[in-house]
Amino acid sequence: MERRKFITRATVGATGAALLAAPAVVGAQPTVRWRCSSGFPKALDTIYGAAEDTAKRISEATGGRFQISVAPAGEIVPMPQAADAVAANTVECSHTAAFYYVGKDPAWAFGSCIPFGMNFRQMNAWWFEGGGDKLFNDFLRPQGMRHFLCGNTGAQMGGWFRKEINTMDDVKGLKMRIPGLGGRLFSAVGAVPQQIPGGDIYPALERGTIDGAEWVGPYDDEKLGFNKVAKFYYYPGFWEGGAALGWLVNNKAWDALTPEYRAIFTAAVHEASADMMAKYDARNGAALRRLIAGGTQVRPFPRPVMEGFYRAALPMYAELSASNANFKRLYDSYSGFQKEVVSWMRFTENTFDDFMAQQLRN
Repeated sequence: MERRKFITRATVGATGAALLAAPAVVGAQPTVRWRCSSGFPKALDTIYGAAEDTAKRISEATGGRFQISVAPAGEIVPMPQAADAVAANTVECSHTAAFYYVGKDPAWAFGSCIPFGMNFRQMNAWWFEGGGDKLFNDFLRPQGMRHFLCGNTGAQMGGWFRKEINTMDDVKGLKMRIPGLGGRLFSAVGAVPQQIPGGDIYPALERGTIDGAEWVGPYDDEKLGFNKVAKFYYYPGFWEGGAALGWLVNNKAWDALTPEYRAIFTAAVHEASADMMAKYDARNGAALRRLIAGGTQVRPFPRPVMEGFYRAALPMYAELSASNANFKRLYDSYSGFQKEVVSWMRFTENTFDDFMAQQLRN
């Protein structure tokens, strides 16, 4: 009996000591304050919210000692300058889409997506198991920063248009808001791509400065009101089959973190990444039904249009690979992995999804 009491007291005492010690461990860590310049408007609780979710989790896990203040695009620096601001340590980090910076080097696209590229799950597999993380960060390291995958939109819609798109001739001369290599692809088929921040798309469409614009999908697009200024809503966004987002972090700021803070940051990023995809999957369907009920005309891109863009994409990639060693290194890895994983998924995911879509439609 006495032995049991001793064990019980010892156990309670040890547990109490551990609980008392936990704040001391947190307290022993330094106070860190970072600023994040988001690539997105604050109104979007999905894509902007991933940065806030990450920052909240980091603060909670560190007892408030590691805090990241998140500012919407343009508040600290304009969206196109965010990567340079991180590299210069003007801000310690940015949550953004890497393909916004293909003007610096087209290899930036592989931190997000390329036309006719991989979907969300395939991208994750390449990044974490296929060497994508290391290859992309090897590319970024000399630029003074690193990239952490955080979030994905899934396959996007093809965008809003003021007129119908029936043939490739309808694309020629089209002034289209589209970033990344998608913009370069539209240029290759005769369109006029424009890179416009999310918050500026609506007035550009309303004034007719642009003829079409893509953003993400029904939930975000409805919030931004594009259905009020363009009638035709096309799908799929073949240039963004699984657009990944991520944190750009200044290397010196990262190196100054303790190992515990680095582990907490990484875990919070992964949690926010899964949460973003869940939000889009849960919310896009209902938003699309609302848009259709409000008069939006939803149209698939005609097969000949999709094929026309695909035929234009292949020589674009060949040209970029021939002229840019960074791009070739990443593209060879990415495209090789894509062939393998798509070949596998066609037996399972694709077949199952097609069957269930038919059954549920019936």
